[in-house]
Parts: sequence; C-alpha cells; structure tokens
Amino acid sequence: MQKIVKSRSQKRGLPPGSLVHIGDKKRESTKIELIEYNEDSFVQKEIGPDDLPGVNNHKATVKWINVEGLHEVDILAKIGQVFDLHPLALEDVLNTDQRPMIEVYDHYICISAKMLFYDAQSGEFNIEQVSFILGDNYIITFCERDTDVFEPVMRRLKQGVSRIRKLGADYLTYCLLDIIVDDYFDVLEDFSEEIEAAEDEIAGHTTNKTLRTIHKLKRQVLFLHKAVWPLRDVLSSLERGESPLINDSTEIYIRDLYDHVVQVMDTTETLRDILAGMMDVYLSSTSNRMNEIMKVLTIISTLFMPLSFIVGVYGMNIKNMPELDWPWMYPALWVIMISIVVSMLYYFKKRKWW
Repeated sequence: MQKIVKSRSQKRGLPPGSLVHIGDKKRESTKIELIEYNEDSFVQKEIGPDDLPGVNNHKATVKWINVEGLHEVDILAKIGQVFDLHPLALEDVLNTDQRPMIEVYDHYICISAKMLFYDAQSGEFNIEQVSFILGDNYIITFCERDTDVFEPVMRRLKQGVSRIRKLGADYLTYCLLDIIVDDYFDVLEDFSEEIEAAEDEIAGHTTNKTLRTIHKLKRQVLFLHKAVWPLRDVLSSLERGESPLINDSTEIYIRDLYDHVVQVMDTTETLRDILAGMMDVYLSSTSNRMNEIMKVLTIISTLFMPLSFIVGVYGMNIKNMPELDWPWMYPALWVIMISIVVSMLYYFKKRKWW
C-alpha cells in the first residue's frame, strides 16, 4: 500500500533548492524524448543530455521535451541549466510528494499535478506526479516512469489535422492536463464499482473482511482527495491569466477543464460521504447482530429461570414434602414446567420481544 507521506530525511539540513529525489526509482535510466512540431512538420526522437543546448534554437516550432525517470539528478540539473530554471522549481519536480501546485516565474510556469492509475489485480490506486515547465515555445514534462497516459495527445500531434498543431505550447499544456483529468473519471468509475460491491456486502452478512474493505476504500479516497483538490487552485490561477505565456484563446479551454475538476471534486466528496455512511451502517449492523444474539440468549435464560427455581426447590433434601409421595407428581411437574415455558413464550410474542 502506498504511503501517504514519503520520507524526507535525505533533505534534512540541506539549503533550499538542493536537488534531492524524494520518491522511488521507477525505471533504470532517465529517458529524454523530444517532440518538435508546427503546423507543417512533426519530429519525434530520443535525445541525450548533451543535445539539450541545441533544442531551443528554432523559435518557429513548439518543443515538447518529455523526461521519464527522476532519480538521475545530474540530468535534471543539466535541463535546469540549459533552460535557466530556478533551483526551487527543480526541487519541486524532484519532490514526488509535492501537492499539485503552480509557480509563475519570469519566463516560464512550473506546474505539478498527479496522475492516477488503477491496479485491477491488487485493487489499489497508485498516484504518480507529473510536472510541467511551460515556456514561450516549449514545454518540459517530468514523469516518474514510462507511461502511455499522453499517448492520445501524441496521436493527435502525428495526425497533423488537429488544432494542437496550430496553437502554441500553452494549448499543449492544456491538452496534457485534460488527459490527466479525463483519467480521473475512469478511476472514479472503477472506484465507484468497488464501493457498490462493498455496499452489497454490507447489505448481506458482514464479516471482518468487510471492515478491512471499507478501511481500504477510505484510504484510497483520501489519496484521490489529495490528488484532485489542489488542482482546482492550479487551474484557477491559469484561468486568471496571471502570465503572458497563457494566450486568451487557451483560457476558455482551461475554464472548461476547471469545470471538469470541480465535477471530479464533487464526485470525490460524494464517495467520501458514502464511505462514511457505510462505516456507520457496518457498525450498526454489527451492533444489531450482537443485540439479536443477546436477545436470544436472554430469552433462553429467562425461560429457564422458573424451571431452575422448581428444580431447586424439589432438589432440597427435606423429608416432610408430602407431594414427593404422590404417584402423579413427576408428570405433573413436567406439565407445570411446560405450561410455564409456553405461557412465557406467548407473552414474549405478544409484546413483540421475540
């Protein structure tokens, strides 16, 4: 199960802007891929750190530099040197526990968001960070591992008939964020199915496994809330146009994406309320089952109380008990005791105690 808070002991005592990777190593080496395009051309190739200085020479094309793997800090430092990135921006990129955020610098914007993945085998949701550096005619994306999340955007770029080839890097940033948010809806759909299955289980016979399932779902919805909620502020800042890097033609798309994030947030809050109610239902169901067991045991004990009294009386070693010599005393006692049990059961039934 993924940790809610990742260890930051490596950064203890270091000055601000120190480049330390906080997170897990999710691929063997860092991969850098360059996608360069305009309305008439498209080039996709893998490059090395030494090729970075020549990337930003052509102003007539939009450059998308996709970096996969964050553990090789030297490569990220090289990227920061080539594109004149502030050390604090690179520090946010390397901190994979960073909440979704936005920082506006003089000539670029730094954005962090969360990608959600659902593992059907383990039934767990994994959260990974993706960071964006948006410049005048370029965008740099930093991912923790290989991912095909951005593949639909890549296909649209290759087709050449999409709007994305005609607009700038700000619109490409919107498209990538839109893909991430669209995946949120798929994750919420899978999550809702798990909640529905847990609800059906609670409606039937609850066990300790049911409690563990509810606990796992509550932990997962906490991850969802942590990933989605701050993204609203990020998009709100982009929508307000606080940077000249965001064109007016792109703001309307960002506004629509903001509405989608609000919808995801509302769904997440609804799921949190449902899970809270499920826990209450589970506790009530467990309590009611215990009450039913105690009621049955109490009725049985109450039925045997007068019988125990009769048995106790006639079990005393007293000689002067004349009815002991009566020939019909034994069957008479059975009739009396059975009559008492039947009468008590009838009384309980009439009072709806049983």
